[in-house]
Amino acid sequence: MSNPLQDPFYYLHNFRQVLDWLGQRYADLLDREERHFIEQFDRLPQASQALLVRMVMRKGRHFRANKLDYVEIGSTCAAIAPLLEQGWVDRQGLLTFSELFGLLHKGEVLAAFKPWIEQPRGKKADWLPMLAAQFPETRSFQQWSPQIAEPLYSLTVMDLCDRLRLMFFGNLYQDWSEFVLADLGIYTYEKVEFCAESRGLRSRDDVYGFLFLHQCQQALEAGAALESVLEQIATLNTDNPWLEKRRAKLLFQLGQQCERRAELALAEVIYRRCAHPGARARLIRVLERRDNIGAAMALAVQAQTAPHSAAEQQHLLRVLPRLRRKLGEPALPKPTPREILRLDLELPFPQPLAAVEYCVQTHLNDEAAPVHYVENSLINSLFGLLCWPAIFAPLPGAFFHPFQRGPVDLHSEDFHQRRAELFAACLDELQDERYKTTIRQRYFDKWGIQSPFVFWGALNEELLDQALDCLPAEHLRQWFARLLLDIRANRSGMPDLIQFWPAQKTYRMIEVKGSGDRLQDNQLRWLEFCGEHQMPVTVCYVRWAEQGA
Repeated sequence: MSNPLQDPFYYLHNFRQVLDWLGQRYADLLDREERHFIEQFDRLPQASQALLVRMVMRKGRHFRANKLDYVEIGSTCAAIAPLLEQGWVDRQGLLTFSELFGLLHKGEVLAAFKPWIEQPRGKKADWLPMLAAQFPETRSFQQWSPQIAEPLYSLTVMDLCDRLRLMFFGNLYQDWSEFVLADLGIYTYEKVEFCAESRGLRSRDDVYGFLFLHQCQQALEAGAALESVLEQIATLNTDNPWLEKRRAKLLFQLGQQCERRAELALAEVIYRRCAHPGARARLIRVLERRDNIGAAMALAVQAQTAPHSAAEQQHLLRVLPRLRRKLGEPALPKPTPREILRLDLELPFPQPLAAVEYCVQTHLNDEAAPVHYVENSLINSLFGLLCWPAIFAPLPGAFFHPFQRGPVDLHSEDFHQRRAELFAACLDELQDERYKTTIRQRYFDKWGIQSPFVFWGALNEELLDQALDCLPAEHLRQWFARLLLDIRANRSGMPDLIQFWPAQKTYRMIEVKGSGDRLQDNQLRWLEFCGEHQMPVTVCYVRWAEQGA
């Protein structure tokens, strides 16, 4: 059939697809419980399979019977019996009061707990804090609400299904809705050949390690003692580089939380252990805040000899003069800042209200010199289209499943290095006119396919044609090379607008700033880069006429 969602059991087919995928690619990672689940699931009646999947895909673990009414499944009572027999669903599951509260209607809460409610005419949500404090225990639904005859069904296999979802997606932020969005055509993904080594989780220890870090993350977000979270993170032993990066990111977040709570000694300990980008800059900041200026200065000087990124270099240019001053050292001559072309505009205040960038676009736009609001979208998209084969190359450890908008190692230090020859082949097309044909053709061939670089909603044929006619190939090469130096940092900060003069085949980029707005660090780095390579860029400062002088 043309629309997969016309099949009433589309969600069941998707779930079976995951189980088949795991059976083929992750059989060696499955434990006894997971293998038993997959084997027994296949033996269930279709209605029972469908009901379980419906419950797994919904929010929460507890479901009132009247909320499990599906036409294609039929009798809930008949469908759930095999699930109860397997122990995958429980009728006596224990609930906290907060969980119960979410299942009851306002009238039901009032009928059962009216003596403890101070303002019965108030909103239901207002009652929860007081009632939860009065009832800290867990009980079954029948014990909480004996006056309600309707049964409650509780999933007992949600943790197991989350592990299966983790092994399939390689993360816990993607869920079963990915299949539906793909079936509907809302999201489409590049088809990548998966090699045998392309598994994010390579061993059972990797599965446990990921779940362990996820629990640490949840503990941090729940406000657990920072030293306790640090001790937990330190206990993880793994040789998986992907998990090590996740641990480093979590340590970095933990260090930031320490800074916010002014626990600077602990923040220093954490940043010294942390390999996440930016940790060294944070450590310099912490040492300075702890008045350990000498150590901060020594680390900053060391960093200056080999900055990890342009962002760190920019940070050092700010912090080193301040540290020298605190140590009583003579100030070094300041480098002369590169002159940035400036445009000042006084515009009428927009009615109705509109973003300042759109106001400038409308003001400057001309038939002979069209202006487009592109911000980060245009250069990233041109790069993504030209370098599509390199970005989606089926390297080991890059793609784990069919629902990825880009490679897992996109922000890894060796992302470019692992694909150096592929990127070189793509960028070589800039030496002649081939790149224009390639980008235009790929725009049509790949339209709508998810990409970490291509902004389909911001592109159209007119913009693409003007960009390819007016942007010099050498400028594209310089921009693309800068992207590859530090994808995480350099994908943003590009000027808001671009203006083309098609007759002259020239252009200028325009960064727009409204009243009181200032240039961000990543914007300053892009402006410096453009100035260094003689790329036409202007900063436009807008003043509203009604605001006066």
